[in-house]
Amino acid sequence: MISVATWNINSVRLRLPIVERFLAEEAPDVLCLQEIKCQEHQFPYEALAAAGYEHAAVHGQKGYHGVATISRLPLKEYSRHDWQANGEARHVGVELEGSGMRVDNVYVPAGGDEPDRDINPKFGQKLDFLSRMTDWAGDIEGGGHKTGTLIVGDFNIAPLPSDVWGHKQLLKVVSHTPLEVDTLGRFQAAHDWVDLGREFIKDPDRYYSWWSYRSKDWTANDRGRRLDHMWASPALAAKASGHRLREDIRSWEKPSDHIPLITEFDL
Repeated sequence: MISVATWNINSVRLRLPIVERFLAEEAPDVLCLQEIKCQEHQFPYEALAAAGYEHAAVHGQKGYHGVATISRLPLKEYSRHDWQANGEARHVGVELEGSGMRVDNVYVPAGGDEPDRDINPKFGQKLDFLSRMTDWAGDIEGGGHKTGTLIVGDFNIAPLPSDVWGHKQLLKVVSHTPLEVDTLGRFQAAHDWVDLGREFIKDPDRYYSWWSYRSKDWTANDRGRRLDHMWASPALAAKASGHRLREDIRSWEKPSDHIPLITEFDL
């Protein structure tokens, strides 16, 4: 069995204690982090190696964005796509040696506040990012590799009505607009990706992975959204044996506004 977790950590150095705690409790084979907010030489390699994660592929930049995949299993980095076409560190792809499985770790741009690319360039950048991802997905052959491809991360889109606290209230809010949902749907269709979260937690069951820091008590109003995802090539998805989320971690000391997701595969 191989277990993979994904987590937008919102500064890996600031939240290293909760990363270490999570690794001690869950011990996934692979952890994909987004929004690490550091350059590669600043990444806490030694602390994570001491926790058993000696292998790492880190694509960082100063102060913003950044993704990292750490592993107890040997891995080989195979790609860093610039899907925003501006040099931002938002993707790293690895192959897990011996398993034939590829894991792509992505941090899709949030897209600003106004869902109109004519008045909000950030929204246009988000749509273009997803379009480039779609072109890449359409070129994946044979399931991505021997076993298949897993793409995980913060997609910054909650596609289903049950993925948000208020569907009607959020239809004009970036992350849940029909245009974003349709754009993400084209990405899904380009490789027949299987949404593993919704394979195990069926729609319309509540499933959130993010709660705003603006809520003083996030549990009281529960205004969450499912922004984080784990999607697999069909052949790899057939080997998924379990999926869960750690909602309790949102209440840990100095938490991220996102929580981790974990999927197990019978490989």
